[in-house]
Order: sequence, then C-alpha cells, then structure tokens
Amino acid sequence: MPIDRDSLRAFLATVHPYDALPPETVEALLPAFRPLSLAAHRSVYTMDQPLEGLYLIHSGAVAVTDRNGVQISALGPRNSFGERGLLRDGRAVTAAETTADSLLLVLSRDAFLKLVETQPAVTKFFDRTRPARPKRADLATSRVETLMATTPLTCPPETTVQKAAQMMAERHVSSICITAGDALKGIATIRDLSGKVVGGGLPFDTPITDVMTANPLTLPPSAIGSDVLHMMMERRIGHVPIACDDRLVGIITQTDLTRFQAMTSAELVSEIAHAPDADAMARATARIPQLLVQLVAAGNRHEVVTRLITDIADTATRRLLTLAETKLGPAPVPYLWAACGSQGRQEQTGVSDQDNVLILHDSFTEDMRPYFTDLAAEVTKGLDTCGYVFCPGDMMASAPRWCQPLSTWRTYFRNWIGKPNPEAQMLASVMFDLRPIGGDPTLLQDLQNETLDGAAKNSIFVAHMVSNSLKHTPPLGLLRGFATIRSGEHKNQIDLKHSGVVPVVDLGRVYALQGRLTAVNTRARLEAAIAAGVLSASGGQDLLDAYDLIAETRLEHQAALVKAGEAPNNYLAPATLSDFERSHLRDAFVVVKSLQSALGHGKGMLG
Repeated sequence: MPIDRDSLRAFLATVHPYDALPPETVEALLPAFRPLSLAAHRSVYTMDQPLEGLYLIHSGAVAVTDRNGVQISALGPRNSFGERGLLRDGRAVTAAETTADSLLLVLSRDAFLKLVETQPAVTKFFDRTRPARPKRADLATSRVETLMATTPLTCPPETTVQKAAQMMAERHVSSICITAGDALKGIATIRDLSGKVVGGGLPFDTPITDVMTANPLTLPPSAIGSDVLHMMMERRIGHVPIACDDRLVGIITQTDLTRFQAMTSAELVSEIAHAPDADAMARATARIPQLLVQLVAAGNRHEVVTRLITDIADTATRRLLTLAETKLGPAPVPYLWAACGSQGRQEQTGVSDQDNVLILHDSFTEDMRPYFTDLAAEVTKGLDTCGYVFCPGDMMASAPRWCQPLSTWRTYFRNWIGKPNPEAQMLASVMFDLRPIGGDPTLLQDLQNETLDGAAKNSIFVAHMVSNSLKHTPPLGLLRGFATIRSGEHKNQIDLKHSGVVPVVDLGRVYALQGRLTAVNTRARLEAAIAAGVLSASGGQDLLDAYDLIAETRLEHQAALVKAGEAPNNYLAPATLSDFERSHLRDAFVVVKSLQSALGHGKGMLG
C-alpha cells in the first residue's frame, strides 16, 4: 500500500515528536521512510534479529511481546516501536506481530539514529536513558567521595598527645584519625586536645588513645553531602571519617561543606534533634511537605529527595528514643530499634506511616518486658504525633510480637524460610528491608547475613518470594492505555505506589535475595544486582531508568498536590499528563512488566 509524499508529510504532522521538528528537517526525512504493508497475524520481526529501522504504525494494529511470549503492548496508529533495540545494538529486544491488516512506515536505522543525535525533541522522546545535562554540583546531590579529603591525617595508637598536636599543626588540620593499619580506631580533634589535655592538665606524653573518641561515627563514600551535614547537626560533631568496610578512606569537616540546597532539611534535622518533646518535633515535621516541594522544584533526583526526607524520620526516632530513656531510665539490656518499609529502604515521600521493630539482646528476660513496652509506646506514639501514623497492620515495636530477643528473631526468620506460606512470604518481604535506626546495630548485622544465606540456599523459599513479588503488577491496559482504578474515590486513577514503585521494590528485594546482597535501598539493590551479575547490564539499566521515571513522576505528583494546597497522595489521573508523559510512563511500566515476566519464567537476567 503506497503512500505519497504529501500524505506522509501530513501524517507526520500529527505524530510526536515529528510535529516538533523544523519543516526542512521533516522534508529531508521523507525519503527515509519506507511503507510496509502486512496482513493480519504476520510477523514484523522476531526476537534478536537485526532491525531495519523504527516502525511507525500508519494504520492497523501490532502486538509486541517479550522474550517469554508475554504480550506487553497492543499498539495502534501513530504508535512507534523498535526504538529500544535500535538504541542498544540494532537487534530486537522484543517481538512484534500484526493483529490486523496494517500499513507500517519504517524509518531507516541510520536516519533514526541521526535524528536522536541531532534533534532534542527526538532525543527526549525516544532516548529517555540518555543522561540530562549535568547540573551544577551541590551538597544535596554530591556523593561524599567527591567532597571528602582523601588523605586524612593519621597516627598509630601509641602516639602521644604532644606528637599528635605537632602533626596537626604541621598539616594545618583540626583532627587526626587513630588507625591500626587501615582500620579506624578513633578520632581526636583540636577541641579534644585543648579541653582534655590543656584544660584537664594531662601530661604531654599521654597516649592519644586516652583522649580520642573511640569507634567514631562514620559514613561510606556512597553517602551524600546531606548525610554528613545531618549527622553533624544531630550529633553536634564537626568531623566525620569516611570508611569503607571499616577501612579509613577519607574525612569531611564542617569547613568542607556549604549548606546550599540541603540547608532546609538540615534545619529540620537540627530542630528535631534538640526538640524537648514530640509536640515540638511535630511542628518541624509538619514542614516536610513544603520541603518536598522545594527539593523537587530544585531538580533533585528521587533517591536524593527520599533520602533527605527519611533522614528526618530517622532523627525523630532517635530523639524520641533519647527522650524515652530520659523518662524511663537506661535500658536493662542492649537493644536495636530498626525500621522496615519505606523508612528502612530510605524511600520515604510526603506520605508515610511507621513500620518498626525492637530486637533485644539475648540476655533479656520477661521481667524486663514492661520497660520495653513503655519504651515502644513512647516512641510509636511520638512518631504518630509527628505525622508518621500508626501502621494499619500493627507492624510496630509496640506489638509484643515485634519486640523480641535476637534468638526469637532468628527463629522467626528460620520458620518463614522453612515454611513459606502466604503470611511468611509477606512478613519475610517486610523484614528483609530492616535497617538500624537507634541502639546497638550489631544486633541486626549477623541476623541479616544469616538470613540472606539461609534464604538464598532454599530454592522453594526463593520460588515463593519470586511468586510473591509478581502480585503487584504495573497498570497496563490495552491500546497503549493504562489500567486505571474502576470505581470509588480514585476512579480513573493509577496507584503510583502499589502499581508503580512497589513492583520494582519487590524485584529489587528478590535480586538481593538471589545474590545475597546486603543493600536495603531499592536503587542500591538494583545497582548491586547488576554488579554481581544477578541482573544483566542492559536489563538492569532499563529497570533503573524505568524506576527513576516512575519514582520521579510520583514525587512530582505529590509536590503538585502540596502546591495546590492539598495533602500529598499516590493516586495520579493519567488524563492530567501530556501525551509525551503518558507515553514514557507507560514505557516504564512495560519495562517493569518485562522484568517481572523474565523473573517469573526463571530468567532473572534479562538481556
């Protein structure tokens, strides 16, 4: 079925992104299109064959399937397909077949790639994986490894305070790290020397270990500048050593930081860290929605925004623990307050409830329970006052089931892994996201490693976890539409949390289980899965890009609601999006569905 030049020009004028191209560019492009007529139920191309070019449907219908034969798109006129393969290595990553008599317009591969390289509108529409122009670096988005001093001043434990002071003076620095080999043992600052040595009248041959802060707080190089600032303001410290696997690799001081974009969140952290009670903290946390607006408006990536917002919840939790211990007295045995859910993964947005547990030292006895019951009640009620509402499923440390000694927690995980019924799958999924917040973090470290090891070895449990991860599906409908909610308060909307973000969270958790990866944050899990070979580089990058788009769409939606004077939520009406936004959001859901399909068919690595 031929198509003349004028008809082709008129048709392209109705299709984005060609409608945004200069007339002379469109005119030069017309000869690069080849018409292809196919009857119904004919193959357009099969998996892994070289692609002729980009396919644009003029009339008819096409079904696109993944490598497992699962249909992921039903396309009609003005829809394009084949771009993912062209932008990789020119080979198809899906299969396509007509479902009605169709006229396709095939834009040659060379012409398409030239358009992507030279026309911003085409680049933006087809190549969403291409990184945006880098912004000016700021504290909120800069990784610690780019901010830290990489040659911190160090000395061995036997060094005297006089020698340490001389070394600091020679280097013109205000701190010295005490190390044994590469292992960090402590840190001493000018303030320590002046206050403890000079002020305390200690002799100059006093070992530096007598005045140092032993086992100081550290951060990894992968942290961001705001993590440093928040730690400094909450703990009232001016120096943060940077360590990787207990090995000192750098240091950051207050003079290394400018407060820039993160200042707003840092002010909230400082205010909460020194608040006298939960009501005062609540006045600070009430400003979180406006902080969300500011962070999104500044163009911060979603993982930065959620990290900053989660830092506030972490600080609130630790402050409430301190206030509770001040009221109740010191704990009778060591304990760990850990968060799961979005706080555990450092993925909180403007809408968050609380999910937390208490892990107690095995020296715990039942006569101590009243203390921890009161401690949990003080903290969970305080969090509720601060806007972190009680968990509807009672997944909180105030529930006796989730306030237990370490040995009981080991039994919990052992039973969940050994008998993976639906409740066990759900609980294991939640508990795999545990992260230490306050107390003794070592109570979780061995438990997490033991659990990952045992779970990964149990193929039946892994299979159940895979099945459980496929219960949340992307909201894909036919004809490049969305499967929206059909009735009720959120009719004609999609749930960007349970149908958008959660499917990727579930995938990340399974990949972490398969690879015995300790990361808890979803994006960190996906990156670790790619590095470990659990997820292929190409499939993993597709999933990262899809997750970024879905998560950022969710944050932008919440910010828009706050700006409109409404409470943030996760329900988005696709009709409020532009054609461009709808197209790319749906493409992101297609990627997630493809990875789910691959996982469900026992193919964790999607090429």
